[in-house]
Amino acid sequence: MWLLKIVTVLLVAAAMDMALAHALELPGKLRLPKDQYLAAQAIYYPGFRFGGVAEPLSIAAVTLLAFLTPPVGAGFWLTVSACIALLLTHAVYWIGIYPVNSFWLRDIRLEHAIRAFFAVDSGVGNRFESAEWTYFRDRWEYSHLARAVLAVAAFVLLVTAVTR
Repeated sequence: MWLLKIVTVLLVAAAMDMALAHALELPGKLRLPKDQYLAAQAIYYPGFRFGGVAEPLSIAAVTLLAFLTPPVGAGFWLTVSACIALLLTHAVYWIGIYPVNSFWLRDIRLEHAIRAFFAVDSGVGNRFESAEWTYFRDRWEYSHLARAVLAVAAFVLLVTAVTR
């Protein structure tokens, strides 16, 4: 069980790092004009896609840890709470960020697998055509801020659970 706890903490830390990295960029990126902001957006996808794998793995690991933890005492409920925070973090991605990524990446040359993941060719982003670019920027940036808060909460809850 100790190995599962260590691996789970590392996976949650990796998932949290991705969210925190985006949140820490917020003040600087909000000052960029449209052309610089959009240019900066495109450079992140190659690196962040590898880090993004940690998120579903962390959800699976925390879920497994919750199932293996006796359902009595604070340790169990802290683990379940960490799992809920991770699920909410993931939901914010799909609801707040994924549609914006699909729209922004439609004109960027991407590898086939990435284009397929973001459904770039499916017309997902067409409903956004008339919206102001700052709407997308704010939705994307503040969704990442919400993810960072949830990911930090998940990490703190998990570390508290496994160190009790």
